[in-house]
Amino acid sequence: MKIHPGKLSLLLALALPALAAAASDHAQSSVTPDAALARLKAGNHRFVVASVSGGKPTAARRAETANGQHPFAIIVGCADSRTSPEIVFDQSIGDLFVVRTAGNLVDDYALGSIEYAVEHLGSRLIVVLGHQKCGAVQAALSGGDAPGHVHALVSAIQPAVRASKGHPGDPLANAIHENDALVAAKIRKKAQLGDLAAQVRVVEGYYNLNTGKVEWAQ
Repeated sequence: MKIHPGKLSLLLALALPALAAAASDHAQSSVTPDAALARLKAGNHRFVVASVSGGKPTAARRAETANGQHPFAIIVGCADSRTSPEIVFDQSIGDLFVVRTAGNLVDDYALGSIEYAVEHLGSRLIVVLGHQKCGAVQAALSGGDAPGHVHALVSAIQPAVRASKGHPGDPLANAIHENDALVAAKIRKKAQLGDLAAQVRVVEGYYNLNTGKVEWAQ
């Protein structure tokens, strides 16, 4: 179908201001990796020391985010019910873009989600968040066959088990840290971020179930 030149000009005239506004909003929404990490550290400190979370969503925040989101960080976390990033970092609706699987692993779906958050939502910090006593890593460390699709999770974590074997200290903690490092490396290598890659930082965190504190590898 051909579009009359005059009609095309009109369509462009109507569309360009909206596109410019969207681009401007996108630029304003981006938070630098350092600033995002500082916000996460401050939020985790609040979570550790406060008796009540300050990041619970309110009606005003719900209304504010109803028509758009600008999460300041991407969290690649474990599906463990005790490790919800919004709670651990004392954040609210719209603050974090969260991707969670057992063992905080990434596949094509997770990588696509990360790419979307960077490209379209302005997120510039990616946190791979492992945690103490991770059951998925423990299963890989224990060896043997796992039933159903759990086998795929265990197989994906085996490289971390092999890489950490013989290291001093607790074998499970060592394997968890190694798994975090391998997942972070995979994101750096395989996430297709184009020109935005230079603006993005990938870091590793380790959540302590007992204290609530997140320890940072970098």
